[in-house]
Amino acid sequence: MPILDKNNKEKVEEYDNFIKKYKDASLMQDLGWIKVKKGWIQEAVYLEEDSKIVAAMTILLEKTPFFNSYLIYACRGPVCDIYDIDLVKKLVAEVDKIAEKYKAFLLKFDPEVLYSKELEEKYLREGFKIVGKNADKDQVIQPLYNMVLNIESLSEDEILKKLSEKTRYNIRLSKRKGIEVYHSRKEEDLKIFYELYKITSVRDKIGCRPYEYFTRMLEAYDENSLRIYIAKHEEDKLSAAIAINYGGKVFYLYGASSNVKRNLMPNYAMQWEMIKWAVETKCTKYDFGGVIILDKDNGLYKFKNGFCKEDGVTEYIGEIDKVYRNGIYFVYTTILPKIKKIKRMLRNK
Repeated sequence: MPILDKNNKEKVEEYDNFIKKYKDASLMQDLGWIKVKKGWIQEAVYLEEDSKIVAAMTILLEKTPFFNSYLIYACRGPVCDIYDIDLVKKLVAEVDKIAEKYKAFLLKFDPEVLYSKELEEKYLREGFKIVGKNADKDQVIQPLYNMVLNIESLSEDEILKKLSEKTRYNIRLSKRKGIEVYHSRKEEDLKIFYELYKITSVRDKIGCRPYEYFTRMLEAYDENSLRIYIAKHEEDKLSAAIAINYGGKVFYLYGASSNVKRNLMPNYAMQWEMIKWAVETKCTKYDFGGVIILDKDNGLYKFKNGFCKEDGVTEYIGEIDKVYRNGIYFVYTTILPKIKKIKRMLRNK
């Protein structure tokens, strides 16, 4: 049955293994991610050949306010050859059944595949809509640009040579200045992370998730998968981050820092220790996450680009939409982004 039966332990295990072992599969396609998200419904579909899974898509469903309809979102899915559009269409046909059940207005998926004009045109010809290149940040769920450090088969010294000269200098400086980095899964360290996270959200004027979101994350992933990293100087906790090791990649998910002793470069020391974890576990990539502004004067871009100096910016195809109800889709893609932009402008005044 192409819709995953959650009560079939054998099939769930097969599905899990397929996701984890598929090249470049994303953490967000893992069935365990629903334990972190709250208020969403999770479903999963798959295709088989010779009784073996060859394509899969984990989807989350959220009811839209004011409309008796659902958004279906396959974050960083599907898990298959995105260039094989016939295969993708067969997978989407299985989602259609779920869309009908929930009166969904949209299926949205945003695979981690590099932007290609040819690929974009292929999906447009098949009736999909693309929210991608040149889209406003309020129109997309995930950033179109990521910073990914390729580390496959590289030693620590070889990775260091890939970084910018300034980044290497800051990593060495942090060590000379006495920055120490440790990792843990203790609740007391999660609380340290969260206090720094709140400081960061105020300083950078960004949204702040509730503490329970991170406790659910800690519960969902074991000691081999999730670590809380803390950078300290003497008794001062200066930086913290949450990283997840999944499917041959370490994901730097959340970072936070204090407003003191920033000149000691604790963030650089912490990132280097997380990269070393990726090397130790033979990962192929270290994912710094998204960037929105590609400008050397933007602090976030400048920081991440220093680590990805050689690999550069990774530009993804964007969001691929299958529309079920055009009226609601128009409101979702045209009206709501404008409201979000106005709210952000008012918040930042």
